[in-house]
Amino acid sequence: MTGSIPVTVDGRALQVRAGTMVAAAVELAAPGRGARISPGGDRRQPLCGMGVCGECRVTVDGRAHRLGCRTLCAPGMEILTDG
Repeated sequence: MTGSIPVTVDGRALQVRAGTMVAAAVELAAPGRGARISPGGDRRQPLCGMGVCGECRVTVDGRAHRLGCRTLCAPGMEILTDG
């Protein structure tokens, strides 16, 4: 993929285009899975796309609670979801 960068989502190596948001990389890595799990155990999907709902929160390079819809992927980035 031209202009692509490597990232890892929950241990899965992935190539994404430069300029891809972390929330999009999470969806590409596991379509329909989402980044969060509700207290009841249901999978949650990002809702607002602008950082208000918090459903896109992930751990990025060891930093918890990063908003995936507001964070650009960077080469070598490690992204972890709730599981």
